[in-house]
Amino acid sequence: MRRFLFPLCFIFCFGCHQGQSSTAQPLAKDYTLQHTQALAYCKAHKMNEDFYFLIDLSLHSGKNRFFVYDFKQEKNLYEKLVTHGSCDVKEPNPDKFEVAKYSNQANSHCSAKGKYKIGKRDYSSWGIKVKYWLQGLETSNNNAQKRVIVLHSWEAVADREIYPRYSPLSWGCPAVSNAFMQLLDTMLQESKKPVLLWIL
Repeated sequence: MRRFLFPLCFIFCFGCHQGQSSTAQPLAKDYTLQHTQALAYCKAHKMNEDFYFLIDLSLHSGKNRFFVYDFKQEKNLYEKLVTHGSCDVKEPNPDKFEVAKYSNQANSHCSAKGKYKIGKRDYSSWGIKVKYWLQGLETSNNNAQKRVIVLHSWEAVADREIYPRYSPLSWGCPAVSNAFMQLLDTMLQESKKPVLLWIL
């Protein structure tokens, strides 16, 4: 049983941290290639072909960067905020709010790029008390379960864009707002096949 463990994804509540990104953010990005690749991957691996979750951590954390994409309608159903890891355990990371860094190492507190299969629904100590285990499908993220990298909610994460402020940092988990997690939870429980989550 893991429900009594302190979640490894919780860290600082710096949601009110102020500052501007060093580079201007584009108004929109084209994810057509990712959507095409994601659908092909879902078909090949018997995953949900109705929708998938795309997270682009190259975007400012105060802007929406968690996208729920509908393959059939070819549009985003939802666009919301999501945290990235502080990645400051192995070495100092003074730019941790501005730039997401990546690692697959245990106790690195970093985010990990790549495709994940969203797995078992479980109890969480945070947010709406629900989490989903993430199974890393690539060498860049295959330690996700050992690291307790899960999808969950957190009261410190806003439900709308807060740019130029930054979202709080996690210990590597993609954490979202409580309201958004309730939507995701409903979609995941109703899905008859595993859902793909892809972190860029």
